[in-house]
Amino acid sequence: MSAPRLRATPLPGIGVQYDLVTRDQRHLSVVAHRDGARTVNVYRTDDPDTCAHSLRLTGSEAGALIDALKPSHHSASLLYTSDLGLVAERIEVAAASRWNGRVLGDTRMRTETGASVVAVLRRAEAIPSPTPDFRLAGGDIVIVVGTREGVDAAAAILGRE
Repeated sequence: MSAPRLRATPLPGIGVQYDLVTRDQRHLSVVAHRDGARTVNVYRTDDPDTCAHSLRLTGSEAGALIDALKPSHHSASLLYTSDLGLVAERIEVAAASRWNGRVLGDTRMRTETGASVVAVLRRAEAIPSPTPDFRLAGGDIVIVVGTREGVDAAAAILGRE
């Protein structure tokens, strides 16, 4: 069986639409909005050009769905953080957050929680291992690794307004 084909169509001012036709000839699309949101569309079987269901997801909801569809345990080369008592989570920096425009080091997250920021996702860019002088922005998705308690504390810090 051949690999499914994913067709990308630029949507000026909106983002990119990705279309997929499954082996059962079902048409699905995902619109990747410029603000990080995603819209998942499922089309009718009797008319593959007519949308039957549409679901809009925030960037963090889309990330959670991606994790569910392709969990890390499918790759033998990835480290199982849960086996080590660690968790990894995506935490969004709200536009109204007190950290919007401030540097990562000001959060004192590592010192206060023991959790580590391993990357920041900003729009379509991933910034690995951000330094303490990295300036946070509203809409950033901060990838934090640590104990459950540490990551929860980090989320509380980033959620402070």
